[in-house]
Amino acid sequence: MKKGFSWLTALFTAVSAVYLYPLALVAVNSFKKKAYISRQPFSLPNAQTFAGFANYQKGVELTHFLSAVLTSLLITVCSVALILLCTSMCAWFISRVRSRMMHGLYLLFLFSMVVPFQMVMFTLSRLANLLGLNTPLGIVIIYLGFGAGLSVFLFTGFVNACPAAVEESALIDGCNPLRLFFAIVLPILRPTAVSVGILQTMWIWNDYLLPYLVLDLKRFRTIPIAVQYLRGGYGSVDMGAMMAMLVLAIIPIVVFYLLCQKYIVSGVMAGAIKG
Repeated sequence: MKKGFSWLTALFTAVSAVYLYPLALVAVNSFKKKAYISRQPFSLPNAQTFAGFANYQKGVELTHFLSAVLTSLLITVCSVALILLCTSMCAWFISRVRSRMMHGLYLLFLFSMVVPFQMVMFTLSRLANLLGLNTPLGIVIIYLGFGAGLSVFLFTGFVNACPAAVEESALIDGCNPLRLFFAIVLPILRPTAVSVGILQTMWIWNDYLLPYLVLDLKRFRTIPIAVQYLRGGYGSVDMGAMMAMLVLAIIPIVVFYLLCQKYIVSGVMAGAIKG
């Protein structure tokens, strides 16, 4: 048993190093001068190649990074809050109202997880422009649609595993459905809500394609889009500034994940007890 554990530890340590190496390489190159990143991409900075924080300063100025951070933060917070509220209420209703219509609605949510985004992205972009959803608050509605499938699936599984006796007692005592949900059901859903919130936050914060297709890029840019605009004419790229901005873009979501990772497995398992 001990020998097997040591072998597995060594194996997964090696796998982790393979995944972490590109991130470490980006961080190292963010402190090099632009001319040496392509020449010596795998070497550590020395007295000749070290650029200090010049790449970070230049990248922040060129990309208007603080504005991009605020845009990404606004979209992420509003989208995750709306997804948690709407999908938890929907999942509770589907679980407690047993009918063919609710079962069909549940299957539609599952089907939305199967449809590739590429099938709808062009019509979605056109429709978003027509409806005026090309703003940070407008794109929140679109994220609700794409994030509802997984969220409803996890919430429904958790609600199905919870006995309805407490809810029935509250209704008998005169509690209306809205108060019942916020006072009793929502606190019970907290483990799955935390898990869903973490997964949706990581997706929305790092998403590039949907904001690129929907947002009015002359006024609004998220962090991934702002980093992309470091490309100059004829394919030229300021690699130093880009590496620095990639590090700044990665740090918040990595810190967020490390703080919340213990809730992911428990929340997913709790939401997958019953489908």
